[in-house]
Formats: sequence, C-alpha cells, structure tokens
Amino acid sequence: MKVGIPKERRPDEARVAGSPDLVKRLSALGVEVLVERGAGDAALIPDDVLAAAGATMLPDAAGVYGDSDVVLKVRRPLTVADGGPDEVAMMKPGAVLIGMLNPFADRDQVDAYAARKLTVFALELMPRISRAQAMDALSSQSNIAGYKAVIDAAAAYKRIFPMMMTAAGSIAPARVLVLGAGVAGLQAIATARRLGAIVSAIDVRSAAKQEVESLGAKFVEVDSGETGDAAGGYAKEMSDDYKRRQAALIHETLKQNDIVVTTALIPGKPAPLLITEDMVKDMKLGSVIVDMATAAGGNCALSERDRVVETHGVTIIGRANLPAAQAADTSTLYARNLSNVLDLLVDEETGELAIDWEDEIVKGMLITRDGEVVHPAFTA
Repeated sequence: MKVGIPKERRPDEARVAGSPDLVKRLSALGVEVLVERGAGDAALIPDDVLAAAGATMLPDAAGVYGDSDVVLKVRRPLTVADGGPDEVAMMKPGAVLIGMLNPFADRDQVDAYAARKLTVFALELMPRISRAQAMDALSSQSNIAGYKAVIDAAAAYKRIFPMMMTAAGSIAPARVLVLGAGVAGLQAIATARRLGAIVSAIDVRSAAKQEVESLGAKFVEVDSGETGDAAGGYAKEMSDDYKRRQAALIHETLKQNDIVVTTALIPGKPAPLLITEDMVKDMKLGSVIVDMATAAGGNCALSERDRVVETHGVTIIGRANLPAAQAADTSTLYARNLSNVLDLLVDEETGELAIDWEDEIVKGMLITRDGEVVHPAFTA
C-alpha cells in the first residue's frame, strides 16, 4: 500500500500532513510513503529528514496523488474555483482521502468525492468520545491556536499583562475575557493566566464552568435557565431570549476588560455574532480583540478575515488560520492524530487497509464511499 502526502497549496497554510515519526511508523508496517518535495519546508521539516525516515520523495503533486492508495491532507483539496489545480481529479479512483476537509464549506466538492469514487474521512466529524481523543485533530490544532491568540494579543496590547510593582509605582494587571471555553478557549485562559492577567470567561455550556474555574479564571454566567450543552461536548444555537441576555452581559463585561479572545463556533453554521460595533465603541482605549472565528464569519461585527484593523481605539485581530502560524508544532501533533487514525484503518500485520465500517469512529468521519455520499449530514 502507498500513502501520499502532498504539499498544501492554500496561501495561508504552512502545515503538512506528515512527520518523520509518521513516516517511520508506516514504513515499519511495510507501507510506502510518498511525499511531494517541499511539502514540509514551511513546517521546518525538510525533505532530507523525511527521506531519512523512509519516505519516497516525488517532484510534484500529480505523482503523489496519482500513485497513492491513501492521501493525507491538512486542508480540503483545491478546486479550479479556488484558483488552483483540481486536486480531486488528480487522485486515482477508489483512493482514500483523510483530512480536515471542512465539508460544510463546499457541498459540491462532497459530490465530487463521490463521483471520483473516493472513500473520504473528514476529521472534523470525528465523534467526541474517549476512544477518539488521540485522533482528535480539531482539539490538537485548537489547543495551539488558543495559545497563539493570546500571544498575538499580548504583542498588540500597548501595556503589559502582569501586575508589576516597581520603585516608580505599581502597574495593574491586564484583564482578559475569553468568549467560548472549548479547547481553544481553555488554552487561551491558561496562557493568559501564565502571563499574569486576571481572566474571566463566558460560555453557553454549563459544563464549561468547572473547567474555567479549575484554571483560575472567573466564569461569568448568563442569568437564564437555558444551557447550550449539545451532544459530543459541542454548543448548540441558543434562543433569542438567551441571546438578548447574553449580549447585555457581554456588553457590560467588555467595558471592564482590556483583551478579548473570541472562540465561539457552531459546527456547520456561521459563527455567532457576539460583539457589535456599539460594544466595541464602549471598550477601553487601547483594548485588543482577537477574533478566532473569522473563517466562519467572525464573532465580532468589525473583524476582517486575515487582517488587523484599528477602530474606535480598539485593535481587532482576525487571523483565520492560527494553527498555521505555529506550523512546526501543529504539524507534528496533526501527524500523530493521523497516525492514530491509520492505526484504526490499517491492519498491523499486513499493512493493508482493513476498515471496520461499523466502528462508530469510522461511521462518524465517513463522508463518501463506493460512489455515494453516505454521511447523514449531507444526505438529507
């Protein structure tokens, strides 16, 4: 069997779907790993390191796609509409594609997978169960993104984070508010706390309170009997009454804080709008907002994807792909996630695919198979 790792071609993407450890692991199973030259350069994984681990280096993407039984990707394949080559058309019919494919963003591409008779696994759809934790790429990438969001905020903030007592007087600590206490939000809380800030958080899920408080932050609750807990640890969309109460609470809380990190996402839907222009106007001069949801439309009305804007005295950072900013580490973690996924799909003795189609993890990730769209989210 041959597993292919092409270079990611989206202009904002520096990660690679492989590492020397992954190559060694697959090679030990008798699997040949095909890697496009330069695929790991932006992630500080040069060709000679991958070759030394056992990879076969190929000069172009067509060779990798055309000869691979399994293709590992970070992001969904390019299309002609994206301004690149049609990467789906390069894959041989019947191949397996695994990656963070964002299938909700392009329904036509899901149909293209089926037309090409690809077996496609989207890692974003992996069930949130304990057995799948080591395969959970969303968590591994969000963890680093939450860290990077606070580092970016600290760089843009014109004051310091910790309380500092000097002979010239004392400096009060920065106050940080995190909106959304999922994996990214919790890491943002932990990082801001390490930098010495006073941290608080708001989340629609009642289950988040204990996690927030365990990190030494204050959990700010909406006065409502409604909770946003949904299956698999995700958040659900809230009622209009809850949204009104939440907006009023956020507005008042923003006035008291210097840094805001927003992480709120709803799978398959636009990001909820949490910060309006009026709220930004009432924030302290010199405040910073890091909107981590700009790829899905953004949590702040004034944020712009992949831009830093200053308005009403507030700096708003809208970088859409924070994991790519730390590509060396996020690529290594992602490759470990993929290695664990492949352990589930590949027979350890033969090195060939041996997929249990009834496994709940397999069923949860599977989008297309045998020329058909099979995931219920895309068949209704």
